[in-house]
Amino acid sequence: MQKSIAQLADGRELVYYDTDGSPAREDAPDLRPLDPLTARPELRRDPATGDWVTIAAHRQVRTYHPPADACPLCPSRDGRLSEIPAPDYQVAVFENRFPSLAAGAGRCEVVCFTPEHSGGFADIGPERARLVLDAWTDRTAELHARPGVRQVYCFENRGAEIGVTLAHPHGQIYAFTEVPPRTAKMLASAAAHRAATGRNLFDDLLDGARAAADRVVLRGDHWTAFVPYAARWPYEVHLYPHRRVPDLTRLTEAERAEFPGLYLDLLRRFDRLFGRPEPTPYISAWHQAPLEAGEELALHLELFTVRRTADKLKYLAGVESGMEAFVNDVAPETAALRLREAA
Repeated sequence: MQKSIAQLADGRELVYYDTDGSPAREDAPDLRPLDPLTARPELRRDPATGDWVTIAAHRQVRTYHPPADACPLCPSRDGRLSEIPAPDYQVAVFENRFPSLAAGAGRCEVVCFTPEHSGGFADIGPERARLVLDAWTDRTAELHARPGVRQVYCFENRGAEIGVTLAHPHGQIYAFTEVPPRTAKMLASAAAHRAATGRNLFDDLLDGARAAADRVVLRGDHWTAFVPYAARWPYEVHLYPHRRVPDLTRLTEAERAEFPGLYLDLLRRFDRLFGRPEPTPYISAWHQAPLEAGEELALHLELFTVRRTADKLKYLAGVESGMEAFVNDVAPETAALRLREAA
């Protein structure tokens, strides 16, 4: 992997990731007349629940569904200037211009998977998927080393139904200074499980899923993808490495080499689920352990869609939005069967 670091016109950092031997890209200047970034999101703690909430009012004016010829994530070429000054790139990561976290409250980055505007992650091929994995890993190491950062969260929102406002294939990385609510719940469950059994919760979850073949979607030599026993979403798959590690930086070369093929297979199965011409909307989220958690929280990826049938979406109703009490319309074993059949 080749890494080139540049700076955008308003002072934000931009990092290009390329396969070895690609031309250096940091010499392409950002010619846009941008004012320095002044966003100041604020973290507030809900005293009733203890959850942290980000107040980021400046995001109301972020770029919203621009036409393809004004996409800020395409390369700068043919007289059009974008967030990527170079006329071409393979993978690019830059500080978000409209961050939810910034200035002492964390950091938000955008990850561009490809210079091509159309398509999605499932279309980029194994070599580019591996480069994205390497970029996620490098950013995890870089952000974990920053003062105050406790957890690094790499994720992708795909599809207008999810709320995505830019169609270009991309994801995001958040560096949290406070442990998010879902992670806090996982850590509490892991601690209770350790106290009760003496074992690691995530080891037992993986072993249980692999033993219950009706919830396994696919498996390789180093990874297994399965539908969780108490899935919250109609089609939800968790992808675990067989060897427990806390984050992406601890994966072996063999584990890294196998991941792209399995992950691309999963995404393509999601796209085939409903027989629709457009891709299936989804959220794909890497759960990595906070620095202070050691190896109790195991690295894994959670992939789910808000679509429950070909023409129906899974909306969070009052009991789910108001009480966080999920009701799933599809049995996990049925979801796993359908995903196996979508190979």
